[in-house]
Amino acid sequence: MFYRGRFAPTPSGPLHFGSLVAALASWLDARHQGGQWLVRIDDLDPPREMPGAADHILAQLEAFGLHWDETVRYQSRRGEAYQAAVTQLLDTGHAFHCRMTRKELATLDHCHPGIAAAVPAGSDTAIRLHVPDRQLCYPDGIQGQVCNNLHRDGGAFVIRRRDGLFGYQLACALDDADDNITHVLRGADLLDSTLRQRWLLECLGRPVPDYAHLPVVMNGRDTKLSKSSGSEALDPARASQLLAAAFSCMGLQLPIDMHGASPTTMLAWAKAHYPEHQWPPGRQQPLPASSL
Repeated sequence: MFYRGRFAPTPSGPLHFGSLVAALASWLDARHQGGQWLVRIDDLDPPREMPGAADHILAQLEAFGLHWDETVRYQSRRGEAYQAAVTQLLDTGHAFHCRMTRKELATLDHCHPGIAAAVPAGSDTAIRLHVPDRQLCYPDGIQGQVCNNLHRDGGAFVIRRRDGLFGYQLACALDDADDNITHVLRGADLLDSTLRQRWLLECLGRPVPDYAHLPVVMNGRDTKLSKSSGSEALDPARASQLLAAAFSCMGLQLPIDMHGASPTTMLAWAKAHYPEHQWPPGRQQPLPASSL
């Protein structure tokens, strides 16, 4: 089967080591199988964005040898496609308008009651996707069988906010479908989003990619490496050292005589040895000392 993967960072800041592990894993998975690897900038929420971050991210990827296929995608340019999907979901009865606030949801243990809370369309309404009250499951490529009842875990979720911004689940799932993405390899911190995105694609009648979620890298304080927690930005001057550390996160030990080689040389080695990779069990893994 033809393989199309992708890496979709949010431009809220530069990439850090955890981002590198996720980008590298998806790049290697695609390249090893002779597939394509796309980059999408998830610039859906302007208040969260850092000026210049998108260009910085792309420069970081290139400095580490992670070159992409085709043109870079930007969610900020996809409003018409998102609105068309929202309209389709409303017309088919899968989505509904809602005025419930977070405060009101808190009184319901943050579990939305579903279509029972539907109201007529208005300028002060959000739009939510109805979810079934039954167990949904899928086979994750790394985590194994994943199941959840979305109705009892948050319930109907937002696909367009009151302020007119589109929801992450809608934009991410629709972008993957429109780009013909066949494989999504990303961090386990996004595992809870996957059943929602799969359900949304089913409601739209679109193909569903294969998903795999790698263990996220944690720092010494048991906190996920992230931009919001102030994780150190990737330094291109340390590209070889950081790539070797990222390889170790997936069970690939770079030969000593290759340490200090160019990113291109190291990536060629990793591509050839990718079948030997092995992720640690679970959804988390420690930060390698060699990345510090």
